[in-house]
Amino acid sequence: MKIIRNATAFATSAGSSYWGQYEDISKYNAHLSVFEKLWAAWYAYMQNDVLATGIMSFAMHELVYFGRSLPWIIIDQLPYFNKYKIQNHKIPTAAEQWTCAKLVLLSHFTVELPQIWLFHPMAQYVGLSVGVPFPSLLTMATQIAIFFVLEDTWHYWSHRALHWGPLYKNIHKLHHQYSAPFGLAAEYASPIEVMILGLGTVGSPILWCALTGNLHILTMYIWIICRLFQAIDAHSGYEFPWSLHHILPFWAGADHHDVHHERFIGNYSSSFRWWDYLLDTESGPEATKRRREKKLAKEAKKVQ
Repeated sequence: MKIIRNATAFATSAGSSYWGQYEDISKYNAHLSVFEKLWAAWYAYMQNDVLATGIMSFAMHELVYFGRSLPWIIIDQLPYFNKYKIQNHKIPTAAEQWTCAKLVLLSHFTVELPQIWLFHPMAQYVGLSVGVPFPSLLTMATQIAIFFVLEDTWHYWSHRALHWGPLYKNIHKLHHQYSAPFGLAAEYASPIEVMILGLGTVGSPILWCALTGNLHILTMYIWIICRLFQAIDAHSGYEFPWSLHHILPFWAGADHHDVHHERFIGNYSSSFRWWDYLLDTESGPEATKRRREKKLAKEAKKVQ
C-alpha cells in the first residue's frame, strides 16, 4: 500500500478545482477511503501544507469550541436543568455570556491563531505526518490516552503554580472572574495563561512526535477535539447522574472543577483526579471531611 506523506505527493494537476483534485485522486488511489480522498484533495488543492493545515486547524477549533459551548448556553436558559446546576443560584446572564464570548474570540484571533499557524512547521520538523492512509484507530486511541495523561500532569503543576500570589494576581485572576463557571468560559483567560496551559495540549503531542517520529495530524485533531470537550464540559457547571466520573471514578469532570472556581483553591488537575488525591490538594466538603477523619485517626493513635 502506497503511503502519501505530503501535499506535493497529493498534487495531480496544477490549477485544478478541489473536486477535480478529488476525482483524480480517487481514480489513482482506489484503496483509500472517502474521508482519506477528501483529505488528500484538500492538501493537493491548497498546494501549501502550512496554509492548508492552518486554515483547517483554526476552523476546526472555532467550530468545536463554540459548537460544544452552544448546548450549555441553551441549557442555562432552561429552568428544567436548574436541578442539575452545581451552583444553581448563579445562572450566567446573556450579558455575561456575550462579554465572555467577545474576550474569547479576541484571544482566539490574537493569541491562538498565530500559535496554530506555527504549529505545523514545528511539528512537521519533528516528524508530523499529514498524508494518507490514516493511522489505525488503535494507534490513535493509544496516543490520545497518553496525551491525556501528559497534559493532565502539565496542567496540574502549571495551574497550581498560577495560584501562587504574584502569578495569580497578574495572570490567573481573570479566569476566576466567574466563581460559577459556564462552558463558554473554558478559554476565558489572559493571553499568558492561554499560552502556558495550552503548552500542555500542544506540547505533549509534539514531544511524543519528537521522541517516536510517529504522529499523524488527524490524531492531533481528534485529541484537540477531546480536550476541548473535556475543558468546556468541566466548566459547564452541571453534574448529571450520567456524568463520566460516575463510570470512571478517576475522571475529574464538572463537579471537580466547579469547586475549584467556587473556593479558588485545590482541584488543580484538568482531566483526572489522581494528582490532587496523591498530593492532598483536593477541595470540597468530602475532601475536608477526609482530612478531618485522617487527623482524628492520627491523634487517636498518638494517645494509644
